[in-house]
Amino acid sequence: MAHRILIVEDDPAQLRYLETVVRGLGYDTVTANDGQKAVELLQKTGGEGLDLALLDLVLPKIDGFGVLAEVARLERPIPTIVLTVSGGVGTVVKVMRSGAADFVVKPVSPERLQISIENTLKISTLSGEVGRLSRQMGGELSFADLIAAAPAMRNVVDLAARAARSNIAVLLEGESGVGKEMIARAIQGASDRSGRPFVAVNCSAIPANLVESILFGREKGSFTGADAKHIGKFQEASGGTIFLDEVGELPLDIQAKLLRTLQDGEIDPVGSKRPVHVNVRVISATNRDLAQLVREERFREDLYYRLNIFPIYIPPLRERREDVPMLIDLFIKRFAASEGKKVAGLAPGVLDRLTSFSWPGNARQLENTIFRAVVLADGTSLTLGDFPQISHQLARESGAAPSMATAAGVAPTPYVIPALGVNGSLRPLQEIEDDMIRLALERHNGQMSEVARRLGIGRSTLYRKVRDLGLKVAEGS
Repeated sequence: MAHRILIVEDDPAQLRYLETVVRGLGYDTVTANDGQKAVELLQKTGGEGLDLALLDLVLPKIDGFGVLAEVARLERPIPTIVLTVSGGVGTVVKVMRSGAADFVVKPVSPERLQISIENTLKISTLSGEVGRLSRQMGGELSFADLIAAAPAMRNVVDLAARAARSNIAVLLEGESGVGKEMIARAIQGASDRSGRPFVAVNCSAIPANLVESILFGREKGSFTGADAKHIGKFQEASGGTIFLDEVGELPLDIQAKLLRTLQDGEIDPVGSKRPVHVNVRVISATNRDLAQLVREERFREDLYYRLNIFPIYIPPLRERREDVPMLIDLFIKRFAASEGKKVAGLAPGVLDRLTSFSWPGNARQLENTIFRAVVLADGTSLTLGDFPQISHQLARESGAAPSMATAAGVAPTPYVIPALGVNGSLRPLQEIEDDMIRLALERHNGQMSEVARRLGIGRSTLYRKVRDLGLKVAEGS
Protein backbone atom coordinates (compact mmCIF):
# COMPACT_ATOMS: atom_id res chain seq x y z
CA MET A 1 0.00 0.00 0.00
CA ALA A 2 1.69 3.18 -1.22
CA HIS A 3 2.03 6.23 1.00
CA ARG A 4 -0.54 8.95 0.34
CA ILE A 5 0.67 12.54 0.17
CA LEU A 6 -1.41 15.71 0.36
CA ILE A 7 -0.14 18.50 -1.94
CA VAL A 8 -1.34 22.03 -1.15
CA GLU A 9 -0.29 24.50 -3.87
CA ASP A 10 -2.20 27.35 -5.54
CA ASP A 11 -0.01 27.68 -8.67
CA PRO A 12 -1.50 25.25 -11.27
CA ALA A 13 1.85 24.67 -12.98
CA GLN A 14 3.64 23.99 -9.68
CA LEU A 15 0.79 21.73 -8.55
CA ARG A 16 1.06 19.64 -11.72
CA TYR A 17 4.84 19.50 -11.37
CA LEU A 18 4.73 18.38 -7.74
CA GLU A 19 2.02 15.82 -8.44
CA THR A 20 4.04 14.39 -11.35
CA VAL A 21 7.22 14.13 -9.26
CA VAL A 22 5.46 12.60 -6.25
CA ARG A 23 3.58 10.05 -8.37
CA GLY A 24 6.83 9.25 -10.17
CA LEU A 25 8.33 8.35 -6.80
CA GLY A 26 5.59 5.74 -6.31
CA TYR A 27 3.29 7.65 -3.94
CA ASP A 28 -0.43 8.35 -4.20
CA THR A 29 -1.53 11.99 -4.11
CA VAL A 30 -4.40 14.18 -2.95
CA THR A 31 -4.40 17.85 -3.95
CA ALA A 32 -5.83 21.15 -2.74
CA ASN A 33 -5.30 24.48 -4.53
CA ASP A 34 -5.88 26.75 -1.54
CA GLY A 35 -5.52 26.69 2.23
CA GLN A 36 -9.24 26.59 2.96
CA LYS A 37 -9.76 23.42 0.92
CA ALA A 38 -6.81 21.82 2.71
CA VAL A 39 -8.24 22.72 6.12
CA GLU A 40 -11.69 21.40 5.15
CA LEU A 41 -10.12 18.13 3.98
CA LEU A 42 -8.20 17.75 7.24
CA GLN A 43 -11.29 18.51 9.32
CA LYS A 44 -13.38 16.04 7.34
CA THR A 45 -10.89 13.15 7.45
CA GLY A 46 -8.99 13.93 10.63
CA GLY A 47 -5.86 13.25 8.60
CA GLU A 48 -6.76 9.57 8.26
CA GLY A 49 -5.31 8.01 5.13
CA LEU A 50 -2.67 10.73 4.74
CA ASP A 51 0.97 9.99 5.48
CA LEU A 52 2.56 13.34 4.65
CA ALA A 53 1.75 16.83 3.36
CA LEU A 54 3.60 19.12 0.95
CA LEU A 55 2.47 22.64 1.84
CA ASP A 56 3.09 25.92 0.03
CA LEU A 57 3.51 28.73 2.53
CA VAL A 58 1.80 31.46 0.48
CA LEU A 59 -1.82 30.43 -0.20
CA PRO A 60 -5.13 32.23 -0.80
CA LYS A 61 -7.91 32.27 1.85
CA ILE A 62 -5.83 30.48 4.55
CA ASP A 63 -2.05 30.64 4.40
CA GLY A 64 0.41 27.85 5.15
CA PHE A 65 0.68 28.77 8.82
CA GLY A 66 -3.09 28.42 9.18
CA VAL A 67 -2.93 24.96 7.61
CA LEU A 68 -0.05 24.01 9.94
CA ALA A 69 -2.18 25.09 12.90
CA GLU A 70 -4.97 22.79 11.72
CA VAL A 71 -2.50 19.91 11.27
CA ALA A 72 -1.32 20.44 14.86
CA ARG A 73 -4.91 20.07 16.12
CA LEU A 74 -5.27 16.59 14.60
CA GLU A 75 -5.29 13.66 17.01
CA ARG A 76 -2.32 12.28 15.09
CA PRO A 77 -0.69 15.16 13.20
CA ILE A 78 0.69 14.25 9.78
CA PRO A 79 4.31 15.25 9.04
CA THR A 80 4.45 18.32 6.82
CA ILE A 81 7.13 19.61 4.42
CA VAL A 82 6.80 23.33 3.77
CA LEU A 83 7.58 24.79 0.33
CA THR A 84 8.81 28.38 0.48
CA VAL A 85 10.45 30.87 -1.88
CA SER A 86 12.37 32.38 1.03
CA GLY A 87 15.08 30.43 2.80
CA GLY A 88 15.80 33.17 5.31
CA VAL A 89 16.57 32.24 8.90
CA GLY A 90 13.49 34.03 10.23
CA THR A 91 11.16 32.18 7.89
CA VAL A 92 12.78 28.83 8.61
CA VAL A 93 12.57 29.31 12.39
CA LYS A 94 8.92 30.35 12.20
CA VAL A 95 8.06 27.39 9.96
CA MET A 96 9.75 24.83 12.20
CA ARG A 97 8.22 26.32 15.36
CA SER A 98 4.82 25.97 13.70
CA GLY A 99 5.32 22.21 13.52
CA ALA A 100 6.77 21.57 10.07
CA ALA A 101 8.96 18.48 9.76
CA ASP A 102 11.12 19.97 6.99
CA PHE A 103 11.22 22.81 4.49
CA VAL A 104 12.48 23.14 0.92
CA VAL A 105 13.13 26.27 -1.08
CA LYS A 106 11.23 26.67 -4.38
CA PRO A 107 11.90 25.81 -7.12
CA VAL A 108 12.75 22.35 -5.80
CA SER A 109 14.45 19.63 -7.81
CA PRO A 110 12.97 16.12 -7.93
CA GLU A 111 16.10 14.78 -6.18
CA ARG A 112 15.82 17.24 -3.29
CA LEU A 113 12.11 16.58 -2.92
CA GLN A 114 12.67 12.82 -2.94
CA ILE A 115 15.27 13.03 -0.16
CA SER A 116 13.03 15.24 1.96
CA ILE A 117 9.98 12.97 1.52
CA GLU A 118 11.89 9.76 2.25
CA ASN A 119 13.61 11.19 5.33
CA THR A 120 10.39 12.68 6.70
CA LEU A 121 8.43 9.45 6.20
CA LYS A 122 11.22 7.47 7.85
CA ILE A 123 11.37 9.79 10.85
CA SER A 124 7.58 9.76 11.14
CA THR A 125 7.45 5.96 11.11
CA LEU A 126 10.21 5.63 13.67
CA SER A 127 8.62 8.31 15.86
CA GLY A 128 5.33 6.42 15.74
CA GLU A 129 7.08 3.21 16.69
CA VAL A 130 8.93 4.92 19.53
CA GLY A 131 5.64 6.35 20.78
CA ARG A 132 3.92 2.99 20.62
CA LEU A 133 6.82 1.26 22.37
CA SER A 134 6.89 3.98 25.02
CA ARG A 135 3.20 3.49 25.68
CA GLN A 136 3.73 -0.26 25.75
CA MET A 137 6.66 -0.08 28.18
CA GLY A 138 4.81 2.45 30.32
CA GLY A 139 1.70 0.29 30.60
CA GLU A 140 -0.32 2.83 28.59
CA LEU A 141 -0.95 0.96 25.34
CA SER A 142 -4.51 1.65 24.18
CA PHE A 143 -7.04 -0.13 22.01
CA ALA A 144 -6.38 2.57 19.38
CA ASP A 145 -2.89 1.06 18.99
CA LEU A 146 -4.40 -2.26 17.91
CA ILE A 147 -5.40 -3.23 14.37
CA ALA A 148 -8.96 -4.46 14.56
CA ALA A 149 -10.74 -3.81 11.26
CA ALA A 150 -12.30 -7.28 11.08
CA PRO A 151 -15.71 -7.74 12.77
CA ALA A 152 -14.32 -10.64 14.82
CA MET A 153 -11.55 -8.42 16.21
CA ARG A 154 -13.90 -5.51 16.86
CA ASN A 155 -15.89 -7.89 19.05
CA VAL A 156 -12.66 -8.82 20.88
CA VAL A 157 -11.84 -5.15 21.47
CA ASP A 158 -15.36 -4.47 22.72
CA LEU A 159 -15.15 -7.32 25.25
CA ALA A 160 -11.64 -6.30 26.31
CA ALA A 161 -12.77 -2.69 26.81
CA ARG A 162 -15.57 -3.90 29.07
CA ALA A 163 -13.11 -6.02 31.05
CA ALA A 164 -10.79 -3.02 31.46
CA ARG A 165 -13.42 -1.20 33.51
CA SER A 166 -12.98 -3.60 36.43
CA ASN A 167 -10.32 -5.79 38.04
CA ILE A 168 -12.03 -9.00 36.91
CA ALA A 169 -9.72 -11.91 36.03
CA VAL A 170 -9.45 -12.28 32.25
CA LEU A 171 -8.53 -15.44 30.32
CA LEU A 172 -7.35 -14.82 26.75
CA GLU A 173 -7.72 -17.87 24.52
CA GLY A 174 -6.39 -18.37 21.00
CA GLU A 175 -3.66 -19.85 18.86
CA SER A 176 -0.03 -18.91 19.26
CA GLY A 177 0.83 -15.62 17.60
CA VAL A 178 -2.66 -14.06 17.51
CA GLY A 179 -1.68 -11.14 19.76
CA LYS A 180 -2.84 -12.16 23.22
CA GLU A 181 -0.17 -10.08 24.97
CA MET A 182 -1.10 -6.97 22.96
CA ILE A 183 -4.73 -7.37 24.06
CA ALA A 184 -3.59 -7.81 27.66
CA ARG A 185 -1.48 -4.65 27.47
CA ALA A 186 -4.39 -2.71 25.96
CA ILE A 187 -6.66 -3.87 28.81
CA GLN A 188 -4.10 -2.55 31.29
CA GLY A 189 -3.72 0.72 29.34
CA ALA A 190 -7.49 1.30 29.34
CA SER A 191 -7.92 0.46 33.04
CA ASP A 192 -7.30 2.46 36.21
CA ARG A 193 -3.95 0.63 36.43
CA SER A 194 -2.68 2.45 33.33
CA GLY A 195 0.92 3.55 33.80
CA ARG A 196 1.53 0.93 36.47
CA PRO A 197 3.85 -2.11 36.06
CA PHE A 198 2.92 -4.70 33.44
CA VAL A 199 4.87 -7.92 33.97
CA ALA A 200 4.64 -10.64 31.31
CA VAL A 201 5.59 -14.19 32.25
CA ASN A 202 5.87 -17.05 29.76
CA CYS A 203 4.98 -19.96 32.03
CA SER A 204 6.13 -22.56 29.48
CA ALA A 205 9.66 -21.11 29.35
CA ILE A 206 10.47 -21.34 33.08
CA PRO A 207 12.41 -24.41 34.29
CA ALA A 208 10.19 -26.50 36.58
CA ASN A 209 12.55 -26.18 39.54
CA LEU A 210 12.56 -22.37 39.33
CA VAL A 211 8.88 -21.63 38.72
CA GLU A 212 8.02 -21.02 42.37
CA SER A 213 10.89 -18.66 43.14
CA ILE A 214 10.51 -16.74 39.88
CA LEU A 215 6.78 -16.18 40.39
CA PHE A 216 6.63 -15.72 44.15
CA GLY A 217 10.19 -14.79 45.10
CA ARG A 218 12.62 -16.29 47.58
CA GLU A 219 14.53 -15.41 50.71
CA LYS A 220 18.29 -15.55 50.96
CA GLY A 221 19.44 -19.05 51.89
CA SER A 222 16.07 -20.64 51.17
CA PHE A 223 17.81 -23.32 49.08
CA THR A 224 21.26 -24.18 47.78
CA GLY A 225 22.42 -21.41 45.49
CA ALA A 226 19.96 -18.84 46.82
CA ASP A 227 22.67 -16.42 47.90
CA ALA A 228 20.45 -13.35 47.71
CA LYS A 229 16.85 -12.34 48.25
CA HIS A 230 14.83 -12.37 45.02
CA ILE A 231 11.65 -10.40 44.38
CA GLY A 232 9.21 -12.52 42.40
CA LYS A 233 7.12 -11.50 39.41
CA PHE A 234 4.00 -10.96 41.51
CA GLN A 235 5.78 -8.42 43.69
CA GLU A 236 7.27 -6.75 40.61
CA ALA A 237 3.74 -6.32 39.26
CA SER A 238 2.26 -5.05 42.54
CA GLY A 239 -0.09 -2.16 41.80
CA GLY A 240 -0.29 -3.18 38.15
CA THR A 241 -0.92 -6.29 36.07
CA ILE A 242 0.74 -9.68 35.73
CA PHE A 243 0.23 -11.48 32.43
CA LEU A 244 0.57 -15.27 32.75
CA ASP A 245 1.09 -16.52 29.22
CA GLU A 246 0.62 -20.27 28.60
CA VAL A 247 -0.80 -20.62 32.11
CA GLY A 248 -1.79 -24.23 31.33
CA GLU A 249 1.89 -25.21 31.51
CA LEU A 250 2.21 -24.48 35.24
CA PRO A 251 2.94 -27.51 37.46
CA LEU A 252 0.09 -28.63 39.73
CA ASP A 253 1.83 -27.57 42.96
CA ILE A 254 2.36 -24.05 41.59
CA GLN A 255 -1.28 -23.97 40.49
CA ALA A 256 -2.27 -24.44 44.14
CA LYS A 257 -0.14 -21.45 45.22
CA LEU A 258 -1.53 -19.36 42.38
CA LEU A 259 -5.07 -20.21 43.50
CA ARG A 260 -4.30 -18.91 47.00
CA THR A 261 -2.89 -15.71 45.56
CA LEU A 262 -6.06 -15.14 43.55
CA GLN A 263 -8.26 -15.87 46.57
CA ASP A 264 -6.38 -14.01 49.30
CA GLY A 265 -4.15 -11.52 47.50
CA GLU A 266 -1.09 -13.01 49.23
CA ILE A 267 2.03 -14.82 48.10
CA ASP A 268 4.46 -17.03 50.01
CA PRO A 269 8.04 -16.41 48.90
CA VAL A 270 10.23 -19.51 49.15
CA GLY A 271 11.81 -19.57 52.61
CA SER A 272 9.69 -16.73 53.98
CA LYS A 273 8.12 -17.06 57.43
CA ARG A 274 5.14 -14.88 56.62
CA PRO A 275 2.99 -14.18 53.52
CA VAL A 276 3.34 -10.98 51.53
CA HIS A 277 0.30 -8.99 50.39
CA VAL A 278 0.20 -8.04 46.70
CA ASN A 279 -2.25 -5.88 44.77
CA VAL A 280 -2.11 -7.41 41.30
CA ARG A 281 -4.54 -7.84 38.47
CA VAL A 282 -4.12 -11.25 36.79
CA ILE A 283 -4.62 -11.69 33.05
CA SER A 284 -3.83 -15.19 31.84
CA ALA A 285 -3.58 -16.65 28.36
CA THR A 286 -3.48 -20.08 26.78
CA ASN A 287 -3.39 -21.68 23.35
CA ARG A 288 -4.62 -24.96 24.82
CA ASP A 289 -8.04 -26.20 25.90
CA LEU A 290 -7.92 -25.71 29.67
CA ALA A 291 -11.25 -27.51 30.12
CA GLN A 292 -9.73 -30.59 28.49
CA LEU A 293 -6.67 -30.30 30.76
CA VAL A 294 -9.06 -30.23 33.73
CA ARG A 295 -10.72 -33.43 32.52
CA GLU A 296 -7.27 -34.99 32.18
CA GLU A 297 -6.49 -33.84 35.76
CA ARG A 298 -3.54 -31.80 34.51
CA PHE A 299 -5.07 -28.50 35.55
CA ARG A 300 -6.90 -27.71 38.79
CA GLU A 301 -10.62 -27.30 38.32
CA ASP A 302 -10.93 -24.67 41.07
CA LEU A 303 -8.13 -22.61 39.51
CA TYR A 304 -9.75 -22.93 36.09
CA TYR A 305 -12.95 -21.35 37.36
CA ARG A 306 -10.96 -18.58 39.05
CA LEU A 307 -9.11 -17.69 35.84
CA ASN A 308 -12.04 -18.22 33.47
CA ILE A 309 -14.37 -15.58 34.92
CA PHE A 310 -14.11 -13.38 31.81
CA PRO A 311 -12.88 -15.43 28.82
CA ILE A 312 -12.04 -13.70 25.54
CA TYR A 313 -11.34 -15.76 22.42
CA ILE A 314 -8.98 -14.11 19.93
CA PRO A 315 -9.57 -15.53 16.43
CA PRO A 316 -6.68 -16.61 14.19
CA LEU A 317 -5.60 -14.37 11.32
CA ARG A 318 -7.32 -16.60 8.74
CA GLU A 319 -10.65 -15.69 10.37
CA ARG A 320 -9.98 -11.93 10.25
CA ARG A 321 -8.50 -11.38 6.83
CA GLU A 322 -9.65 -7.74 6.82
CA ASP A 323 -6.78 -7.04 9.24
CA VAL A 324 -4.09 -8.49 6.97
CA PRO A 325 -3.64 -5.47 4.62
CA MET A 326 -3.36 -3.07 7.56
CA LEU A 327 -0.89 -5.33 9.36
CA ILE A 328 1.19 -5.67 6.19
CA ASP A 329 1.24 -1.89 5.73
CA LEU A 330 2.28 -1.40 9.37
CA PHE A 331 5.07 -3.97 9.18
CA ILE A 332 6.40 -2.66 5.85
CA LYS A 333 6.60 0.89 7.19
CA ARG A 334 8.21 -0.27 10.43
CA PHE A 335 10.89 -2.47 8.89
CA ALA A 336 11.58 -0.25 5.88
CA ALA A 337 12.32 2.59 8.29
CA SER A 338 14.40 0.51 10.71
CA GLU A 339 16.36 -1.21 7.93
CA GLY A 340 16.86 1.89 5.80
CA LYS A 341 15.07 0.35 2.79
CA LYS A 342 12.93 2.21 0.23
CA VAL A 343 10.13 -0.36 0.24
CA ALA A 344 6.79 1.44 0.13
CA GLY A 345 4.32 -1.38 -0.54
CA LEU A 346 3.47 -4.50 -2.51
CA ALA A 347 3.65 -5.16 -6.23
CA PRO A 348 0.28 -5.60 -8.04
CA GLY A 349 -1.44 -8.87 -7.18
CA VAL A 350 0.71 -9.69 -4.16
CA LEU A 351 -1.73 -8.32 -1.57
CA ASP A 352 -4.51 -10.64 -2.77
CA ARG A 353 -2.19 -13.65 -2.47
CA LEU A 354 -0.99 -12.69 1.00
CA THR A 355 -4.50 -11.90 2.21
CA SER A 356 -5.82 -15.27 1.02
CA PHE A 357 -2.95 -17.15 2.71
CA SER A 358 -3.93 -19.07 5.86
CA TRP A 359 -1.01 -17.79 8.05
CA PRO A 360 -0.79 -20.78 10.43
CA GLY A 361 1.59 -18.78 12.63
CA ASN A 362 -0.85 -15.85 12.69
CA ALA A 363 0.30 -12.23 13.12
CA ARG A 364 3.72 -13.28 14.43
CA GLN A 365 4.39 -15.28 11.25
CA LEU A 366 3.16 -12.41 9.08
CA GLU A 367 5.42 -9.94 10.90
CA ASN A 368 8.49 -12.15 10.52
CA THR A 369 7.67 -12.86 6.86
CA ILE A 370 7.38 -9.14 6.03
CA PHE A 371 10.61 -8.43 7.94
CA ARG A 372 12.50 -10.99 5.85
CA ALA A 373 10.92 -9.75 2.63
CA VAL A 374 11.89 -6.14 3.33
CA VAL A 375 15.47 -7.20 4.03
CA LEU A 376 15.55 -9.19 0.77
CA ALA A 377 13.88 -6.55 -1.39
CA ASP A 378 15.85 -4.69 -4.05
CA GLY A 379 13.13 -2.31 -5.21
CA THR A 380 10.35 -0.17 -3.79
CA SER A 381 7.69 -2.90 -3.99
CA LEU A 382 7.66 -6.41 -2.55
CA THR A 383 7.06 -9.10 -5.17
CA LEU A 384 6.15 -12.76 -4.71
CA GLY A 385 9.83 -13.51 -5.16
CA ASP A 386 10.55 -11.76 -1.86
CA PHE A 387 8.54 -14.43 -0.01
CA PRO A 388 10.47 -17.64 -0.82
CA GLN A 389 9.81 -19.28 2.55
CA ILE A 390 6.05 -19.43 1.93
CA SER A 391 5.95 -19.53 -1.88
CA HIS A 392 5.08 -23.25 -2.02
CA GLN A 393 2.15 -22.73 0.35
CA LEU A 394 1.04 -19.56 -1.45
CA ALA A 395 0.91 -21.37 -4.77
CA ARG A 396 -0.82 -24.42 -3.29
CA GLU A 397 -3.48 -22.43 -1.43
CA SER A 398 -4.22 -20.01 -4.27
CA GLY A 399 -4.01 -22.58 -7.07
CA ALA A 400 -1.68 -20.21 -8.93
CA ALA A 401 -0.32 -21.17 -12.32
CA PRO A 402 3.42 -21.77 -12.51
CA SER A 403 5.58 -18.93 -13.80
CA MET A 404 7.81 -21.21 -15.90
CA ALA A 405 8.11 -24.80 -17.06
CA THR A 406 11.29 -26.79 -17.28
CA ALA A 407 12.58 -29.16 -19.92
CA ALA A 408 12.03 -32.02 -17.48
CA GLY A 409 8.29 -31.34 -17.40
CA VAL A 410 8.42 -29.99 -13.86
CA ALA A 411 5.99 -27.21 -12.99
CA PRO A 412 7.66 -25.14 -10.30
CA THR A 413 5.75 -22.57 -8.27
CA PRO A 414 6.67 -18.90 -8.77
CA TYR A 415 10.33 -18.23 -7.97
CA VAL A 416 10.87 -21.79 -6.73
CA ILE A 417 13.19 -24.17 -8.54
CA PRO A 418 12.41 -27.86 -7.86
CA ALA A 419 15.23 -30.25 -7.08
CA LEU A 420 13.21 -33.33 -8.05
CA GLY A 421 11.83 -34.37 -11.45
CA VAL A 422 8.34 -35.67 -12.19
CA ASN A 423 9.40 -39.23 -11.29
CA GLY A 424 10.73 -38.13 -7.91
CA SER A 425 14.38 -38.49 -8.82
CA LEU A 426 17.00 -35.75 -8.51
CA ARG A 427 17.14 -33.46 -11.52
CA PRO A 428 20.49 -32.98 -13.37
CA LEU A 429 22.50 -30.03 -12.06
CA GLN A 430 22.59 -28.47 -15.52
CA GLU A 431 18.79 -28.31 -15.67
CA ILE A 432 18.63 -26.61 -12.28
CA GLU A 433 21.30 -24.11 -13.39
CA ASP A 434 19.35 -23.36 -16.57
CA ASP A 435 16.20 -22.70 -14.53
CA MET A 436 18.17 -20.45 -12.19
CA ILE A 437 19.34 -18.34 -15.13
CA ARG A 438 15.78 -18.09 -16.49
CA LEU A 439 14.50 -17.08 -13.07
CA ALA A 440 17.22 -14.43 -12.61
CA LEU A 441 16.54 -12.96 -16.05
CA GLU A 442 12.82 -12.81 -15.28
CA ARG A 443 13.36 -11.37 -11.80
CA HIS A 444 15.76 -8.63 -12.93
CA ASN A 445 14.09 -7.79 -16.25
CA GLY A 446 16.95 -9.04 -18.41
CA GLN A 447 19.54 -6.69 -16.88
CA MET A 448 22.62 -8.80 -17.58
CA SER A 449 25.01 -6.91 -15.29
CA GLU A 450 22.67 -7.31 -12.36
CA VAL A 451 21.92 -10.96 -13.18
CA ALA A 452 25.64 -11.76 -13.42
CA ARG A 453 26.29 -10.04 -10.11
CA ARG A 454 23.44 -11.89 -8.38
CA LEU A 455 24.52 -15.26 -9.76
CA GLY A 456 28.18 -14.61 -8.99
CA ILE A 457 29.44 -15.25 -12.53
CA GLY A 458 31.09 -13.10 -15.20
CA ARG A 459 29.06 -11.27 -17.86
CA SER A 460 30.76 -13.13 -20.69
CA THR A 461 29.97 -16.46 -19.05
CA LEU A 462 26.36 -15.39 -18.59
CA TYR A 463 26.03 -14.29 -22.24
CA ARG A 464 27.40 -17.67 -23.37
CA LYS A 465 24.96 -19.61 -21.17
CA VAL A 466 22.06 -17.46 -22.34
CA ARG A 467 22.97 -18.14 -25.98
CA ASP A 468 23.18 -21.86 -25.24
CA LEU A 469 19.64 -21.71 -23.83
CA GLY A 470 18.42 -19.99 -26.99
CA LEU A 471 17.28 -16.91 -25.07
CA LYS A 472 17.47 -13.39 -26.42
CA VAL A 473 18.50 -10.33 -24.40
CA ALA A 474 19.10 -6.76 -25.41
CA GLU A 475 22.72 -6.04 -26.28
CA GLY A 476 24.53 -3.89 -23.75
CA SER A 477 22.03 -4.68 -21.00
